Amino acid sequence: MHGNPASPARHVRFERRELRRTVGAAPSRAALLSAALCGALPGAACAYTATLGAASPQTVFLQVGVGTFTNPPYINGGQPANNTTINTVSATVASSAVGTGTAQAMTTNSTQTQSFWDNYIYCSVPGQVYIGGFYRTAGGTTAAALVTATVPAALTDTAGDTIPFSKIQWTSSGNGDSGAEPFPAGTFVNGGVQNVGSMASNTWNESCWTFSYLNNSIPPAGTFTGVVRYTLSAP
Repeated sequence: MHGNPASPARHVRFERRELRRTVGAAPSRAALLSAALCGALPGAACAYTATLGAASPQTVFLQVGVGTFTNPPYINGGQPANNTTINTVSATVASSAVGTGTAQAMTTNSTQTQSFWDNYIYCSVPGQVYIGGFYRTAGGTTAAALVTATVPAALTDTAGDTIPFSKIQWTSSGNGDSGAEPFPAGTFVNGGVQNVGSMASNTWNESCWTFSYLNNSIPPAGTFTGVVRYTLSAP
């Protein structure tokens, strides 16, 4: 809604529409037990990517925010399921702080902290958003599967005022991680489709994103919203 000019706080929110696309049946137990693990072992410190054994049929899975697994974790035979939840990330900027150039931390209503790979507590809420999934093929190495974000040009309020989506950025990490992330830090484009990560064939990949609003301009008071759609595309 449009704000009171005497108290021009800004509420910036965008929603992440999570998509999971699973092709074919769940992986066999033999394939699961052949997986190599990096990151959740005691003392390990690396960006989280695990190698999967090849198995038929080709399967892709993407989770952003809250997801669903049947009988988790994956390494013990768990199976991915669809989840239609649309989580939000938001920040409320006090009138005294609007436009100061001090980035404002955004928080999420997602409750997902646990990795469905092995039930490891990987992300911290409400400050981080889980993103992860896998790309499994039946044979040898193929081109990587790409994760993209479809981004509107701007966040808008009910009065038609706008804030460019490029005012929102994110960092990438995870409990126990160091080094390059499969889903690295970035800044949204002002409308269009942008790459936000990739998955090599026969790998599980995950990161925890921390979003912030740059707060380096002075928009009208109001509640600004927008929806970003994430998609995993396999060759």
